[in-house]
Amino acid sequence: MRAVAARVDGASVEVDGTVVGAIEGEGLLVLLGVAAGDGENGAASAARMARKLRELRLLAGERSCADAGAPLLVVSQFTLYGDTRKGRRPSWSAAARPEEAEPLVDAVVAALREAGSHVETGIFGADMRVSSVNDGPFTVLVET
Repeated sequence: MRAVAARVDGASVEVDGTVVGAIEGEGLLVLLGVAAGDGENGAASAARMARKLRELRLLAGERSCADAGAPLLVVSQFTLYGDTRKGRRPSWSAAARPEEAEPLVDAVVAALREAGSHVETGIFGADMRVSSVNDGPFTVLVET
């Protein structure tokens, strides 16, 4: 699994003109991708990713979402596994198929919520419009 985590001062995701998930104030916007084969160790990988995201010290004063009680907006993003090394058209062969990826994205969200985080989400597989106010900007790649 791979995530791009950005420190934000608010973020939202819309589907068909309707806001389906939003966070206000300090928090993290998380674009989460699943690689083919990640389902083999799914529960452990999801728990590890959730812990990393929740405890990642990206917020002001080197605090984490766990420390600050800050929310996370998690948006599935298969394109994080796009391969652009050849030609001009990305290859998506490293990304997990939807039937493998969706349960893992859901498992990361569930693990974050079980740990006490406020989590908003997009809609898996939908055409989404994501808006955010980056803070810093401070953005990192997180992998399990």
